[in-house]
Amino acid sequence: MTIANALHEISTCTTGILRPVGTAALVLFLLLYAGVILPTVWSRHPYRRAAAHRTLTTLLSHLDTLLRALRGIRPR
Repeated sequence: MTIANALHEISTCTTGILRPVGTAALVLFLLLYAGVILPTVWSRHPYRRAAAHRTLTTLLSHLDTLLRALRGIRPR
């Protein structure tokens, strides 16, 4: 089985179970995890950890603002 076939099978199975919106959320989470959270924790370089920490803080702040807006709660 080639990598392309394996990825196609995984995407078909995931879409069947989670539906397209759930699959998109899963992909976004994995990208966030691999691109921001892991460098925050595992980088040896302080400047990379600091940059990843700032990025994560910004993303979580925007997510909090979005969730508050969707629920109708005003920020403090």
